[in-house]
Amino acid sequence: MADGSRTRGAAEPAGRTRQVAAPGIRTRIVVALAAAGCAVGGSVAVVVAVVAGPGPGLTGYVSEAGVAASSYATTFRLGIFGLAAALLLLGTVLWPAARLAAALLLTSGLLTVISGAVTCSDGCPLPPFERATVADLVHGGASIAAVAAAVLAMLAVLVSPAASRALRLLSGGAAAMALPLSATVGLGILLVGRGVLVGVVERLLLALVTLWVIAAATTAVIQHRTTVVVQHRSSSRLFHEPP
Repeated sequence: MADGSRTRGAAEPAGRTRQVAAPGIRTRIVVALAAAGCAVGGSVAVVVAVVAGPGPGLTGYVSEAGVAASSYATTFRLGIFGLAAALLLLGTVLWPAARLAAALLLTSGLLTVISGAVTCSDGCPLPPFERATVADLVHGGASIAAVAAAVLAMLAVLVSPAASRALRLLSGGAAAMALPLSATVGLGILLVGRGVLVGVVERLLLALVTLWVIAAATTAVIQHRTTVVVQHRSSSRLFHEPP
């Protein structure tokens, strides 16, 4: 009987430790859900603005839906800010376990905020084939850097020992598709300029990054929920251990 009492007494602190850890995990679940929600809402707003706006279609840049002359400029900018929030929230979820990936996502989110705050002129011209204003260069540079940071975050998750196998596989697959698309957009802007090639590939790349954010956030939710369930069951066994 004494042995049983000692066993329960020794087990209780461990159980309490597990129960204390659960609220932090639940907070991460909420943040990850918010990241997925912001990504979905932001992408829907951007798609509506691009499809319904007065832009030139696939031959133009996505950002042309946000120029001042567009009646959907506010919708587009709200969508961009939603995507920025998704990147920032996902970075928060990954911190501090995957510090490099989290830092890259936080950087991508801040650059996306700049992209949404600074509107380009009509046509969103970019060098070397078009004459760009300062606002065009700031908007374009922030947009390109934001996407690049997000793609690098995929690679950082892939090589992070703290990331789960599911998240590494997801990020590795996304990076394998995002890298050639990124190279195609970059070379297309420099060598070809505005056109169907850059327009289509840019849309594919942005869609891929958005889907990765949604999938990564969803994966984090599933894994953290599993952790909470395991901890709850472990705590229950510790507190209900027979004498």
